[in-house]
Amino acid sequence: MHVGQIIKKFRKEKRMTLVELSQRSGVALATLSRMENGKMTGTLKSHMHICEALNIALTDLYKELPSSQKTLKVEQKSAGGKVSVHDKKSSSIMLASGVKNKKMMPLLITIVKGGHTHTEETSHGVEKFIYVLEGKIEANVGEEKYGLGAGDTIYFDSSVPHFLRNAGNGEAQLISVSCPAAG
Repeated sequence: MHVGQIIKKFRKEKRMTLVELSQRSGVALATLSRMENGKMTGTLKSHMHICEALNIALTDLYKELPSSQKTLKVEQKSAGGKVSVHDKKSSSIMLASGVKNKKMMPLLITIVKGGHTHTEETSHGVEKFIYVLEGKIEANVGEEKYGLGAGDTIYFDSSVPHFLRNAGNGEAQLISVSCPAAG
């Protein structure tokens, strides 16, 4: 059972049409339809609005999700991940496939000397963890700047505008994990 089926179950129990749920939640009718038909999962924000409209707790929605025995997935290095190039000086590789169906999004980020990532700002409720593998970076989170070297970590609310800058003389590599998967 996927999240859309659970939403549909609660909606039917409340004797609410899809149109009514859309009007009460502020989530587009087409989005709700795609969610209920398993074509998309929606965002944490949309789930919160839907739960409010259905007068249920967010935990009620998620506790209905089956604990899958398919959560173990090995991905071979040779398979390669989806590469995103931010500019000529920074890029990221997705370290897991199918992140739409996962609770976190792990990335390997590489920033060359003098480079930086683009400024990000996710929806509220998304957290980010960064572990520096090599090099030195400056993590700009809101108005604050944090210097990090190999082995250092930072954990923050990623709804705050943020970007990473290479603060060293060589290439910097880091692991970034967003939870829930932002996107």
